Amino acid sequence: MSEAEDNDILELDSETEEGDVEMNLMTDAEFNGNPDSLFFNDGKRRIDFVLVYEDESKSASEKKGSVMRRRVSQKTSSPLLKLVYVKVHMPFEVLCTYAEVLHIKLPIQPNDLAPQSSAYNCFTHHFYPSEDVIAKEADFFTAPFQKDQLKCFWVKDREQFFTPAMRSRMAYYILSRAPYDVKGNVKKFGFNKLLDGGVYKAAYPLHDCRFNVKSKEPDCPNERFLLYNEWAHPKSFYKMQPLDLIRKYFGEKIGIYFAWLGFYTVMLTLAAAVGLGCFIYGYTTRETSTWSKEVCDPRIGGEIVMCPQCDEICPYWRLNTTCESSKRLCIFDNYGTLVFAIFMSVWVTLFLEFWKRYQAELEHDWDTVEFLQQEEQPRPEYEAKCIYERVNPVTQETEKVPYTACGKCMRVSCGIGTVLFWVLLIIASVVGVIVYRLAMFITFSSKLRSELYNRKELEPFKEYVTPQMATSITASIISFIIIMILNSVYEKVAIWITDFELPRTKTEYENSLTLKMFLFQFVNYYSSCFYIAFFKGKVVGYPGQPVYWLGSLRNEECDPGGCLTELTTQLSIIMTGKAIWNNIQEVLLPWVKNLMFRHCTQVGSEKVIPRWEQDYRLQPIGKLGLFYEYLEMVIQFGFVTLFVASFPLAPLLALFNNLCEIRVDAWKITTQFRRVVPEKAQDIGAWQPILQGVAILAVATNAAIIAFTSDMIPRLVYYWAFSVSPYSDGSDHTMTGYINSSLSVFNIADFKETIRPSEEITPYWFNNITTCRYRDFRHPPSHPNQYDFSIYHWHVIAAKLAFMIVVEHIVYFTKFMLSYMIPDVPEALKEQIKRERYLTQVILHETNIKHFKELMKPIEVDNNLIQILISS
Repeated sequence: MSEAEDNDILELDSETEEGDVEMNLMTDAEFNGNPDSLFFNDGKRRIDFVLVYEDESKSASEKKGSVMRRRVSQKTSSPLLKLVYVKVHMPFEVLCTYAEVLHIKLPIQPNDLAPQSSAYNCFTHHFYPSEDVIAKEADFFTAPFQKDQLKCFWVKDREQFFTPAMRSRMAYYILSRAPYDVKGNVKKFGFNKLLDGGVYKAAYPLHDCRFNVKSKEPDCPNERFLLYNEWAHPKSFYKMQPLDLIRKYFGEKIGIYFAWLGFYTVMLTLAAAVGLGCFIYGYTTRETSTWSKEVCDPRIGGEIVMCPQCDEICPYWRLNTTCESSKRLCIFDNYGTLVFAIFMSVWVTLFLEFWKRYQAELEHDWDTVEFLQQEEQPRPEYEAKCIYERVNPVTQETEKVPYTACGKCMRVSCGIGTVLFWVLLIIASVVGVIVYRLAMFITFSSKLRSELYNRKELEPFKEYVTPQMATSITASIISFIIIMILNSVYEKVAIWITDFELPRTKTEYENSLTLKMFLFQFVNYYSSCFYIAFFKGKVVGYPGQPVYWLGSLRNEECDPGGCLTELTTQLSIIMTGKAIWNNIQEVLLPWVKNLMFRHCTQVGSEKVIPRWEQDYRLQPIGKLGLFYEYLEMVIQFGFVTLFVASFPLAPLLALFNNLCEIRVDAWKITTQFRRVVPEKAQDIGAWQPILQGVAILAVATNAAIIAFTSDMIPRLVYYWAFSVSPYSDGSDHTMTGYINSSLSVFNIADFKETIRPSEEITPYWFNNITTCRYRDFRHPPSHPNQYDFSIYHWHVIAAKLAFMIVVEHIVYFTKFMLSYMIPDVPEALKEQIKRERYLTQVILHETNIKHFKELMKPIEVDNNLIQILISS
């Protein structure tokens, strides 16, 4: 570590409504040897922010001047240059000025109202860290700060009145708007561009201590140490999160994310338990299912000869070769899955509605109820490009804007066009994977079976590995790799588009980027699942007249039991692979980067490292902060809800992932990253309507999966209609004979020469057989309308449509009724907010009256002094 040799006080002017304010930027010549110190050498002025740059000057005189006016052209990459740490201190007057500009709410009087308690808090109370370790925050009546009414506020100690999070937030606000260059009418300002250009190496507020060692400073709260031990450490995996301390240390934006993630994980516990019960029910009944028993029975499935599934090189095969896959199918394709899908539709509604209530409580506790209406400030990037004038429709005053109405339309149109292009690119990649499926299925069909039967070491796998399964697994892996590659490229494109659109506030910027990224991720992650669920095996024709892709690739078929097993395989591979990859990436990348950075910047002779250099050796959290964490969880939420009818274990996998995700994210931001600049946030932003949209779409997708992908509706139609007279000889409803009724008959003499299997691959047992079977509901060869759809087919289609319409309407009605019955804000909380708002107004009014009376007191006049003046 190296400091600048001078001890100059550098001044930076920044305009406010009150006029010019002075902020002191200081570089200390000497380090006092205390690695835990957060103050200058005088022990009074707190370091609120740190800027780091490389010392490029030749003499001490060149270091003087405004730090913000250093040119980009002065940057050099010489490793011999010394690092200069510029410590920023915010005087109390500056803090008061910018607290008013940012409408920061500060305490005016202790809150003596009884806090609201709930059954949820009573249950979770035992899992919170002890109050002896993390003290409960004092509750105050608060109001937006006004500098001229300072006496109305609860100022016990001027240095402690503004918290470190508030101080660093205000320092960041000033630095991001401070001018550093003026060329004609163009004014450049904001240190973010200097960071991007490499003029500054880093900018960050300080951690209050090391994460694993308490600070020796007497007044240090050691909040980072407490967060690590009571939240980020693996030993605390069972504990509830200390959200108040997280919010106090990292800001409301990070606090609301971890609150949402924790609430989502708690709600997943219920869904995972029910899903696990559904899986156990399917697993225990798979052997007794009539479907699997008939398929595996040598006298039924062993006597049914199935038609080839590709042209020329695919052989005839017996149905009982799919015995194991039929048993696996019964685990997920059962009546328990229907109940679970309906349960999940209700669960997601309860999750969103109760989250709104919990979020309202957090807004009240963290004083963010009116944040968006009062505190949202324009982004510095927006302000820098304001060159046009317009009349504000609200204030009717002239204001500066960065573009005209036509220019805004052009920017938005360009963004929409780019997003659509990338969506089409994803669809093209999905088509490529489909072509791979078609081509590889032919290869596996011709070679896989012979390899399994001819090689003794592979014989144990012949019951489990089928051409369909091999094609599905390899295609899923390739699809996952394509997804991750496209993600890394599109992220940069989405950021560029959003920067080009130039949103006014940071909330608008994040909402715009969120919509773009989620639309892309939605198509990227879910397109292959939608294809398997709703398109694969739906338009295949029949053996004598199959349907072809691109004129030569025969459309792939599902297993005799349907495509549900393949959809389950796809979901499990993508969910598991994504979770493992993300967690490894989140743990290893920052740790390895910090290790390498410390090795490269280590100075052997130096034993004591100051706090600001310890933090510099950590990783920056990035401009988008928690955006990728939200995106990861919302994509997971889509997997849990959209396709849960095919994979009841999805909530359980998500639960395990989230239990790790909470601690990994906590460990990461507490130990591996520099302290983030605290940001205000009222809610989870644009993610809330996205979650609601996914929840509504999930009802339709799960109903369609049960109706069109699973085999449940055909089985019900057979049980209630076709197992009895007039379609059958029996009088009792039964599932016996369902296999025979679900497979149509094809005369092998009707094969075209280009389709007929060659004699070389014809099985030895295929003697004197004139027909084969295939999955469909068509008339037999002897029927006048041979190979046309039978009455069974139209009964099944009608039943599927009726099921989907009825289930959708019932579930949607239930969802909307629950949404109506559960208010977003609890009534008791509404009353408490009104009460606190009223008492706040009363306190401010009484304080102002008291202050006014003190000003109006008559001045005591000395009578002797008056007589002297008169006599003179």
